[in-house]
Amino acid sequence: MKRKLAKLYRSALRAYLKHGVPASLDAARGLGAQALTAGLQTLDLAKLHEEILIQEVLPDVPPRKRTALIRRAGVFFGVAITPIEETHRGGREAVVQLKKFIETLSQRTVELAAANLELSLEIAQRKAAEEALKKSEQHYAVLLRRSDLLQEQLRRLSRQIITAQEDERRKISRELHDVIAQTLTGINIRLATLHAAATTDSKTLERNISRTQRLVEKSVEIVHQFARELRPAVLDDLGLLPALQSYVKAFTQRTKLHVHLKVFAGIEELGINQRTVLYRVIQEALTNVARHAKATQVEVSFQRHAMGLSLKVHDNGKSFLVDDMLHSRGRRRLGLLGMRERVEMIGGQFEIVSAPGHGTAVQVQLPLPKPPAASAEKLTTLKPESP
Repeated sequence: MKRKLAKLYRSALRAYLKHGVPASLDAARGLGAQALTAGLQTLDLAKLHEEILIQEVLPDVPPRKRTALIRRAGVFFGVAITPIEETHRGGREAVVQLKKFIETLSQRTVELAAANLELSLEIAQRKAAEEALKKSEQHYAVLLRRSDLLQEQLRRLSRQIITAQEDERRKISRELHDVIAQTLTGINIRLATLHAAATTDSKTLERNISRTQRLVEKSVEIVHQFARELRPAVLDDLGLLPALQSYVKAFTQRTKLHVHLKVFAGIEELGINQRTVLYRVIQEALTNVARHAKATQVEVSFQRHAMGLSLKVHDNGKSFLVDDMLHSRGRRRLGLLGMRERVEMIGGQFEIVSAPGHGTAVQVQLPLPKPPAASAEKLTTLKPESP
């Protein structure tokens, strides 16, 4: 009976709030009579009325219209409880008590409904914010993983390219030394033999043979120089120190720059890849100095410290903006990036420092595989040759 009455009350209240016809108020009074017959009290009907308003009616109503709607619903409720109140109180007293009850009920309903709506809205907003934040974090985590993966792939590819280039240089250098240079030397020997065996006193023949010999000798020297630039055989055969001494000597003679080379014997404890990287860094750094720095002297120095080994190539030429250079386009930028990639490939740290009045310094920090022997403390210095 109570469930059926609640269903009828809900339907009649919605019809009244939607249309406001007098017939709906008649239905309200009839519902009150049925509630009285069922043994319900005013408080029971009030709870039902409040529950329908809060859960089913007010959530769909804009805040500015709620008060008016609650008052209209109060009229319906007041008519519905009239049979119950008339049974328990006298007419005038019943009307006064009814008005007070309706006002209290309406105010309470408004407060509860507003609080409920605000709480529901806040919960929905927080859930939406949490969901958006969660999706954003997941999205950026995926992007970060992809970025790390791409960077690692690029590093791996770059290292493979550098390794392949070095292997190809080694192969070409060997071929230049072992094939082309030997062929040119053989031609020169045959020309010398021809010159010695000549039975004629023809000055023209002798002069042509001498010119050819000089040309071949020059070609041989060019081939040797080219081979040294590609991959100095002394680096593989004798070590880093002799290779640097040979290169610095040739560089000084070619560019007229004063180069101070200071090393310690412990560098020979490095592996072939580490020695090759250090040689290439010095080679590229000195090439940049000769082309761009307008310097008069350069110092190439190795030092041993607690963390390993440090290399510094410092010139007294003009400075440049390092960040601008690294983000620019051109051969010099690629040379700087190539040096950095080579150093990082063997686990080292690379840095370029350049300031007006102080020139430019290329610095490398590299761990040593093991502590150097006592003899490694002794430094070897190559004095610059006079231009």
